[in-house]
Amino acid sequence: MKNFSLLSVLMIAVFGVMTSCSSSDDCHECHIALFDAAGQETAEVEIGEFCGDALEDVESAGYQLTEMLVGEKFGIASSKVVIEEFLDGIELSCFVLTDGVNYKVLPTAKDYKRIGEGDTGLNTGGMGAISPVPFANKTLLNKIEQNIIIPTIEGLKKDNIEYQGFIFIGLINVNNNPKVIEYNVRMGDPETEVVLPRIQNDFVEIFQSFKNKTLDKIELNIDHRSAATVVLVSGGYPSSYNKGIKITGIDHVVDSTVYHAGAIREKENIYTNGGRVLAITSFGNNFQEALKNSYNSASKINFKGKYYRKDLGFDL
Repeated sequence: MKNFSLLSVLMIAVFGVMTSCSSSDDCHECHIALFDAAGQETAEVEIGEFCGDALEDVESAGYQLTEMLVGEKFGIASSKVVIEEFLDGIELSCFVLTDGVNYKVLPTAKDYKRIGEGDTGLNTGGMGAISPVPFANKTLLNKIEQNIIIPTIEGLKKDNIEYQGFIFIGLINVNNNPKVIEYNVRMGDPETEVVLPRIQNDFVEIFQSFKNKTLDKIELNIDHRSAATVVLVSGGYPSSYNKGIKITGIDHVVDSTVYHAGAIREKENIYTNGGRVLAITSFGNNFQEALKNSYNSASKINFKGKYYRKDLGFDL
């Protein structure tokens, strides 16, 4: 279950969780009628495994739909399309751990995917993350659990799917109403680097509870402080970039945790070996303080072409 594919649309419909309104069909006339009836100013169209951008009006949506279904723009991949309501809001990530019967809700997080400040430029694997999400108040969290998490867990059980592990639910907050964007059966990156450090339990003990389905007997101990991670990337990423550049200054970082990703050790030195090189995670009494600490640590690490976003949390 990765991305908001047709499978996810059908699963969400069956489980009854909150998401965008959508329609899936291969009938061109039906979709045109749907656009006209809905009168939406914007819509999103997903074609097979190709995900399209938001379309600005019904006319442009109808044109693209004709190109795909009638003109076979993407061949067999556009023989069936999914039309979704455009959701305007702010995204966040919710993480659930389940033993197949019981579940635990982990801390929320918000990541930043665009390479440029102000959420501009190309998408990346993630430029940083913050946990907890400041706008995820008790009302929103209760809606997430009651309207999304519980129906998801109960839906898996109803369909005799004995899944054990992480469920990553990508959400968007629309006027304090959470709606599902995507499901993943894993943790997310770089959200993991701010969520797991806040969980003070022994994860071996947690996973051992899966055997007897006693996850409900474990009390999660969550660090009340905020965590923020800043990702240092190679110059040019997410397009072409050089590897094998020596990294210095990691030994000067004392108040943060440095996670290695696109890095490699050769003898006594560490060199870049990928686009997203290091993630710097710090704690603070709020996300601003946590970010300040991570930025301070990031400034101590050097390699030619080093880049990181300096505006994380700008929209919170």
